[in-house]
Amino acid sequence: MFFSANKVLGLDIGSSSIKVAELDVSKSGARLVNFGMIQTPPNSINGGDIVDVDSLAVAVKSVCAEVKAKRKNASVGMFGTAVIVKKITIPRIDLKLVAEQVKWEAEQYIPFDVNSISLAHHVINPKADSETMDILLIAAQNELVAAYYQVVQNAGLKMGVLDISSFALANVFEFNYGRPGGGQAVGLLNLGSAITNFVVVANGEVVFCRDMPVGGQNYTNDIHKEMGVSLPEAESLKLSAAAGGAVPDEVHSVLSSTTEVMTEEIRNSFDFFSGSSGGLNVSQVYYTGGAAATPGLIRNLSQATRLNFEWLNPCQRVTSGNKKISTMYLEQITPFCAVAFGLGLRKLGDG
Repeated sequence: MFFSANKVLGLDIGSSSIKVAELDVSKSGARLVNFGMIQTPPNSINGGDIVDVDSLAVAVKSVCAEVKAKRKNASVGMFGTAVIVKKITIPRIDLKLVAEQVKWEAEQYIPFDVNSISLAHHVINPKADSETMDILLIAAQNELVAAYYQVVQNAGLKMGVLDISSFALANVFEFNYGRPGGGQAVGLLNLGSAITNFVVVANGEVVFCRDMPVGGQNYTNDIHKEMGVSLPEAESLKLSAAAGGAVPDEVHSVLSSTTEVMTEEIRNSFDFFSGSSGGLNVSQVYYTGGAAATPGLIRNLSQATRLNFEWLNPCQRVTSGNKKISTMYLEQITPFCAVAFGLGLRKLGDG
């Protein structure tokens, strides 16, 4: 049975592109009714922070008009340094008292003034039989929250769900692959343009979440600096190398060097999780995102973490719901649509 009035427009406002997705969801899967993608206006987003509300709103409105999106309630994902997700452990208390306790805990764990943040929480496995309870603290600076609301409003939409991009990634994984069993912890990587989302899910819960300031732009910037070419030329060389085209040897040398930096940053996050998870270790990694196509990156990450990496297919249980959306088109958007799909799978009223 499809959600009717509860349907939302998945809106992923990324550093390099804006994606919108309309999905009809049922127990057997989902049908993609609409999908659109447009370039993010230059210098409008910086590391997840919204710099130019007006230009982003114009771009969102444009892509919605282009695909003739019908839904007005948007499900939007936030990311970057102004968003903090942290797991804490406290003595077990009545669930009715958790919200008040979380406010006090936030002062210790969140590196922002508590009076300038929007704060939410999620109790992990609330029925566990133990003397302590694990809680996910989710905090975002009010200034960022207000900027997202303004973009949505100026684009002629309503804010239906304000989510975290990493949670949307976990959502699309669970929808397509189910919940890992047997206490298995699965790592999810979305290798984007400026940010890489890293999420760990276990027993149907997000237990770790971190946004790393590395992505495809690192390669473009390094080619630009090392080879003295313009940024558009550097981007073209990077994409050509990823597609297996003929490029100067120096391009491969720069890509290899940047991959080492990327690998170190990402491996450090895996190590941090392992050291702070109380014995829970990632056993498998699923990856997505445009930067994942960079030659050698996934191989290096697999070797550095000693883990198996598998492509995350956000379309595994998604079929075309529109004659304009072919199987080939679904394959083409697969590297870029995971977060937008995860947001589009939400429904109005989701927390």
